[in-house]
Amino acid sequence: MTAKRVLFYVQHLLGIGHQRRGATLTRAMQRAGLEVTYVSGGHAIPNLNLDGGRLVQLPSARAVDIYFKKLVDDDDRPIDDAWRQRRRDHLLRAWRKTDPHVLLLELFPFGRRQMRFELLPLLDAALEAGHRPVIASSVRDILVAPPKPERLDEMLERVEHYFDHVLVHGDPDLIAFDATFPHARRIADKIHYTGYVVDHGGRRGGPGSDGWREVLVSAGGGAVGDRLLRAAMAARGQCCLADRRWRVLVGVKAPEDEFQALRALAEDGVVVERARGDFPSLLMNCTLSISQAGYNTLMECMQAGCRSLVVPYAGGLETEQTLRAELLAERDVVTIVPEAELSPEAIAEAVDRAMAGPPAARQGVRTDGAVESARLLTAWAADREW
Repeated sequence: MTAKRVLFYVQHLLGIGHQRRGATLTRAMQRAGLEVTYVSGGHAIPNLNLDGGRLVQLPSARAVDIYFKKLVDDDDRPIDDAWRQRRRDHLLRAWRKTDPHVLLLELFPFGRRQMRFELLPLLDAALEAGHRPVIASSVRDILVAPPKPERLDEMLERVEHYFDHVLVHGDPDLIAFDATFPHARRIADKIHYTGYVVDHGGRRGGPGSDGWREVLVSAGGGAVGDRLLRAAMAARGQCCLADRRWRVLVGVKAPEDEFQALRALAEDGVVVERARGDFPSLLMNCTLSISQAGYNTLMECMQAGCRSLVVPYAGGLETEQTLRAELLAERDVVTIVPEAELSPEAIAEAVDRAMAGPPAARQGVRTDGAVESARLLTAWAADREW
């Protein structure tokens, strides 16, 4: 039997958490027997493991401000209408070549409004196609509050017009989708909670393994987080884990001069390197993780069972990391330092508090989101025959 085809669109603009979650979903779909064409609209990610999925790299766009208002291309030039036309054409060519049974869009229409110049034509093409695919949205548990309330109405209208299903990668026992999308009840028949999407590829090692009994300091794979990394390095000598090795992971898109400046600050017992593909295994082996509070890192800490100290990113309009971290802190899963209070002293004090408390645990939160998503998509694709 010929494998059913999925076209999966993912666009990241700042950090790479969307791509990491997209890759985890893609691996699960591939293992379930689906044939995935993974369309990436952000900068290329080193070692993006798609487990045999086909990668289509669009001309990349990224945000240069924390409000995501200004986008630039590969050469850091502001994108213009000619660039948008080229990207739209590239995406539609990938659509026609794939002829998918399932069209899966990450975040849209609940985010990535900046990309509607290409996504609305893609969705229109899908609705008008002779082979009409299943159309689904892949969205995390918590939405960022929109700057204008009417944007919520726009999201609802687009779901009702274009989408058959909405995969919510969360657990309503932790937070329901309607907590941040008040129209959720209007589309209740389309919403499917999958559980959290977690990379289960981490492996626990032993003495001598990378990460073994270390303090793992990270700020995601994107270009932000320098202030957190510096504060954590300065906190080392003031806390109860001063005798441990501290491994500091710098984002793959952080400027080289910033990376070298951090390396120059490293004292004996501190390793500074670029973000690594074996991050889940490092978490499995570490004593404590110090990080921002992104979706992927938080859930991977829960999966690993390591203690976790987080500084939720709160730049621009971001509320998502803070809300999720606070919900988990209520369950004694994480220790929080608010971004506004970030300092070496605050990190040191929080390290001591984290080490005095219990290690992280799943606390009944579902972390089978990748497998469940693949199961649902496989079932929906089975209804499409061509």
